Amino acid sequence: MSQLKKGALLSYVTILLTNGIGLVLTPFMIHKLGDSEYGLYTLIGSLIGYISVLDFGLNNAIIRFVSRFRALEDKKGEENFLATTMIIYAFIASLIIIIGIALYFNIESVFEKLSPTEIGKAKVMFAILIFNLAITLPGGAFAAISSAYEQFVFPRMLNIVKYIVRSLLLVSILIYGGDSISIVILDTIVNLLVIAINAYFVFKKLNVTIKLHKLESILIKEIFKYSFWIFLFAMVGQFQWQSGQVILGMISGTTAVAIYGVGIMLGTYYGAFSTAISGVFLPRATKMTVQNATNDEMTDMMIRIGRFSFITLLLILGGFILYGQQFILLWVGKTYQNSWIIALIIMVSYTLPLVQSFANSILESKNLFSFKAKTYITLIVLGTILGFFLSKKFGSLGLITGTTSGWILSQIIMNFYYKNVLQLNVFRFFKELANKLVPTFLLILILGWLLNFLPGNNWFNLVVKISIFVSIFSLLMFRFGMNQEERQTINSMLPKFLKSK
Repeated sequence: MSQLKKGALLSYVTILLTNGIGLVLTPFMIHKLGDSEYGLYTLIGSLIGYISVLDFGLNNAIIRFVSRFRALEDKKGEENFLATTMIIYAFIASLIIIIGIALYFNIESVFEKLSPTEIGKAKVMFAILIFNLAITLPGGAFAAISSAYEQFVFPRMLNIVKYIVRSLLLVSILIYGGDSISIVILDTIVNLLVIAINAYFVFKKLNVTIKLHKLESILIKEIFKYSFWIFLFAMVGQFQWQSGQVILGMISGTTAVAIYGVGIMLGTYYGAFSTAISGVFLPRATKMTVQNATNDEMTDMMIRIGRFSFITLLLILGGFILYGQQFILLWVGKTYQNSWIIALIIMVSYTLPLVQSFANSILESKNLFSFKAKTYITLIVLGTILGFFLSKKFGSLGLITGTTSGWILSQIIMNFYYKNVLQLNVFRFFKELANKLVPTFLLILILGWLLNFLPGNNWFNLVVKISIFVSIFSLLMFRFGMNQEERQTINSMLPKFLKSK
């Protein structure tokens, strides 16, 4: 099995593990911390999320440029590029600390609804997380280098170990009376260890050399020309999801933030399953671009990746439509019932950009990302402003409706761009994406809906329904939804005794 397939498979394992752990730990954390402190923890995390975009898209730049240097067999250029990015990261870390200090002394002004005790805890968490960020952003370069070398297995195995260890320590800390401050200290220590291990792998196993041969202004301009738009797009991503929590924190308090935060968390979990596949393909897109692959070849790759992503997303979306309300009621209680609607709106809106994520990789590899960034910045900001006004009357549901409206309009515009500028066959993409998958999914939904007539409203009932639904989905989708190539790919990844004859 290739590194690409292993990387995608391990990404699925990582996401299943982290999402499963997250689903278990969230109610445990809410119970131990309380709604108010959990909301505070979420709120400060949102604020830090904005600052984290000061990565300026350099990790993506590392993947793209190192992949290009490797395709061109330019070792000296690769060494010089990596040294240049490390110098840039040193400036970024300094900038993060300066911004962090400025915000630290103004937290009271930003969150006037917080009590004096909450302000005190918020400041301590913020200070620790700023230090964490100043170290982990540059440290992320090592994982990006591994991706550029198409070495996906080790970093993903390391992430699996990281999440297991972090979760066990988190439970222990909370059982013995730890609070939100204890959690951010734990995360900082774990992140530092992971960075050190990734660095060892890059230098000792991949034999990567970081050496400044010449500080070239042309190279720096090229890096920033590429990464600037990635940076702006990352800002949009943070603004899109985190702004809602900040807005609710300003007008409604920490409990509303917690409810909204749970919905956002579930919605973004949904997106993570698709990126398990798409996340390993930027190096491949760059290589195809360097080798002048045809538009039809690019479209074919987009269809293959899109269909696998779509199958995964339909499984999650279908299950959440049918059983999501019951899950949230059992998971975190009636207080969080609106989290289901918030998450569902995000999931539906998320589906199109996720199945077209390879087009995003093409934009990056061809250095054409600026149009998408401009489009998203304009429309998502306008959508969030609309959400702000709707939230005053309709609360969190009005907020998420406004936010996603701008996002959906952005996706429509981007499809015209894919067709007219990238020359991708968008019509064929949608035709082949829906082929067999959509009618099979509708049949599965009907059968899954019938499971709601099973008596009971407890965890056992929910687990039984989900288990039957997953079995029905897997069997019918494999038999009627997938094409021959997809069935062969699935067979190649299964143990021998499970393979279809």
